[in-house]
Amino acid sequence: CLDGTIPGYHLHRGFGTGANSWLVQLEGGGWCNNLKSCIYRKTTHRGSSTYFEKQYPFTGILSNRAEENPDFFNWNRVKIRYCDGASFAGDSEDKASGLQFRGQRIWLASMEDLMSKGMHSANQALLSGCSAGGLASILHCDEFRTLFPLSTKVKCLSDAGLFMDA
Repeated sequence: CLDGTIPGYHLHRGFGTGANSWLVQLEGGGWCNNLKSCIYRKTTHRGSSTYFEKQYPFTGILSNRAEENPDFFNWNRVKIRYCDGASFAGDSEDKASGLQFRGQRIWLASMEDLMSKGMHSANQALLSGCSAGGLASILHCDEFRTLFPLSTKVKCLSDAGLFMDA
């Protein structure tokens, strides 16, 4: 994370016909775009895992309720927490301010860990994200595809991940 703490994710295991299907959601939450905003951000859950909730409610596309989420309710559902301030894309640091911009490393470590937890044998996988996480789902879509055999059905979904200048 921005402050150097270990990043994290929340995982709800799939069941029944969804036991070998995976939905990975990259959390959104804007960006920090200068040292001042990044220094502030590292004192919040958007920049430090110190402030992450231990339990996180899964709703919408992550819900395990069939009536709320008929397509994915029984899949393995993952929420990767967002704490790097740059859409899971940075890999640098600012020693003077103590900021770690390690989004790419967070992405890679999360994927490696999830693969070891069974994602490697998925028969279908969906990478999604909203806002800054939606941009990250675009940036990492091709990388995500390469994690799986060609027989695995892989899709990516960006919700509000493109930002236009007004």
